[in-house]
Amino acid sequence: MKRVLCIVITLALVSATGVALSQAYPTKPIRLVVPFAQGRRTGSRRGGWCWGGDGARPPGLWHRILQQLAIALVALASLAAGTLFAQSYPSKPIRLIVPFAPGGPADIQARLIGPKLTEAWGQPVIVENRPGGNTIIATELTARAEPDGHLVQVISAGFAINVSLYAKLPYDSVRDFSPVTQLTSGPAIVVVHPSLPARSVKELIQLARSRPGQLTYGSAGLPSQLAVELFKVVTGTDMVHVPYKGAAPAMIDLIAGHVQVSFPTISGGLPHAQAGRLRALATTGAKRSPATPDLPTMIEAGVPGYVAVNWFGTTVPARTSPAIVSKLSQEIARALHLPEVSERLLAQGMEPMSNTPGEFAAYIKSEMTKWAKVVKASGAKAE
Repeated sequence: MKRVLCIVITLALVSATGVALSQAYPTKPIRLVVPFAQGRRTGSRRGGWCWGGDGARPPGLWHRILQQLAIALVALASLAAGTLFAQSYPSKPIRLIVPFAPGGPADIQARLIGPKLTEAWGQPVIVENRPGGNTIIATELTARAEPDGHLVQVISAGFAINVSLYAKLPYDSVRDFSPVTQLTSGPAIVVVHPSLPARSVKELIQLARSRPGQLTYGSAGLPSQLAVELFKVVTGTDMVHVPYKGAAPAMIDLIAGHVQVSFPTISGGLPHAQAGRLRALATTGAKRSPATPDLPTMIEAGVPGYVAVNWFGTTVPARTSPAIVSKLSQEIARALHLPEVSERLLAQGMEPMSNTPGEFAAYIKSEMTKWAKVVKASGAKAE
């Protein structure tokens, strides 16, 4: 039996060396040399000593032990190889994909975190904006990318909403991705154009009910769209949706009066409200935001049970090494909680929310379930 152990251990070591040292291996035929003569014990393919041959007797307890040992050794070798690979990561610049136009909250968060990763690892982190298609264009790019950790995507609540809003996506939102960590979570802010004669949420509801289908609202993606759709369902109002590819162009049109209502992030809407270009009515969280302590929540403003928050996180292609995913998660979490980063996020109404890959994956699934109900109740359509 010592002979069997020798061959099992040799195969495991060959597996580890092959993965860790060369992705190109093997480049020619492999000769597997056994330094023993063919035996004649019962249970071999040619009468030898190894189990599993023609006419072999069922393996005994010792054979089963050796088989399980072989499986364990190969698994251990693979884990060791993945750890070695993660130690050399990143080996080239990292592309940080943002599925929105520049200037929005996702873009701001990416540009806060990117330099911190560059400082830690010595490799450039390049932010790429790929807006359009309700984030589907960028997300499909990520799903098709090489799973080596050098392409990371920022995702939002829209990632979870798309599953229900579209009958068919060019990727599987669960199978094709490995969640890394959540970045932030924060409420939206309800803002209207100053020309609109509504100075509270109750007045906005009354106005919308008196003008069904006449008021327009702009959204920079699915989270802000579904936040308004939920508002419409709860209040029995009807407003027309005008979609935009990013928060910045949506805000430009709102300030210009081309649309009258929007539920953007606090970072997107508050500065314009403070400057008098827009009027802020409420926030959409369960409690008041530290960034807007004087603004009531929607519940306080007279819409019982209304809560809608947006969140952002990061993901990589499926089959990325768990060791790399873990390394990314830990380093992003460290960057999020640096004082100069967390203070800027909190000032914009976004709370740092780093978690483990497993915790983030579970959260995404819970969000898919939640927003599926809103999509069904509102009858929202992809635009």
